[in-house]
Amino acid sequence: MLKPINLNLKDFDWLIFFLSLIISLIGIMEIYSATQHQQSENFHIKQLCFLGLGLVVMFVIANVDYHSFTENAPYIYLGSILALILVLIIAPSISGTKGWIPVGTFKIQPSEFAKVAIVLALSRFLCEIREKFLTFVHIVKASLIVSLPVGLVLVQPDLGSAMTFIPPLLVGLFLGGLRFRWIMCGILLSSLITMTGWYNLKEYQKERIYTFLEPENDPQGWGYHSIQSRIAVGSGGIFGKGVTKGSQTTLGFLPEPHTDFIFSVTGEELGFIGSITILGLYFLIIMRAIHVAQTARDKLGIYITVGSVSVMLFHILVNVGMVLGLMPITGIPLPLMSYGGSSMLSTFILLGLIINVRMNRFVN
Repeated sequence: MLKPINLNLKDFDWLIFFLSLIISLIGIMEIYSATQHQQSENFHIKQLCFLGLGLVVMFVIANVDYHSFTENAPYIYLGSILALILVLIIAPSISGTKGWIPVGTFKIQPSEFAKVAIVLALSRFLCEIREKFLTFVHIVKASLIVSLPVGLVLVQPDLGSAMTFIPPLLVGLFLGGLRFRWIMCGILLSSLITMTGWYNLKEYQKERIYTFLEPENDPQGWGYHSIQSRIAVGSGGIFGKGVTKGSQTTLGFLPEPHTDFIFSVTGEELGFIGSITILGLYFLIIMRAIHVAQTARDKLGIYITVGSVSVMLFHILVNVGMVLGLMPITGIPLPLMSYGGSSMLSTFILLGLIINVRMNRFVN
């Protein structure tokens, strides 16, 4: 049963609230700019609705004792697994991937919410370990918690979303007490899995990696996205061309401008100054979350906070790196900015959990 905590607006983390709100509003502005030639879809209006719902969800999550969530973590985890299985059964294929369940005019992406379930399940499991250092059995059990949803998402297939489940596992194991020999074994095992996994990748996934290394070899094919993205960012210069005035965006050269490449739109229209400002806002959220972890009242609060922030940080690094041509194109959205209700809501749930830990720091 969920246990509410006494609402004290002074304890609520208004810094995270306003930082996330500012980023989201900038994202809505850029979504409007990126889709102004598709006004029949009204993506920016839908995103504004997602923002309103996300803020409500964040307030609700923040005011329910986080221990209640971990007590119900097995049920939340099971629900996420069933949702991922349901996707494989009933979801239509979109661009070769079955990842969204249609609900009226909207689509729900269960893999986004599975990240929350993994953070809670891992936090509960690691807190139940009493030993100073993790044993081999502990590592295997923690890995199995993550492996099942990862496998289901890979079947969709969605390599990008599957990758986002790994950071909370790695961070959790590190904080839980990994001996040096297990770290070395993990590096070796990861290398072997990477080499083996290469031969099991879909052809289009391999092409994305080839394109990342040399996009100019296929400028009209797999390299098109990366090249156009870098052109858009570079053309923005220092101060940008202005909102709705980006040529790469308005003329349709930039693919998926309102989702995967929303930061490319930002770079073109707001320039270097605008892009750095947004990254600075993300940095403040990350640092605030780390401070919340440092002041948490118990290990559970630390695991939840660090697990949540690891998911967000991974999204930011991979998406921005993808836009700048520093990482392969994986389709990982930029938190709070990329269009998508599931991504927006899951991000606000994670932020709500972080704020929850802060509000509980003085509770006995």
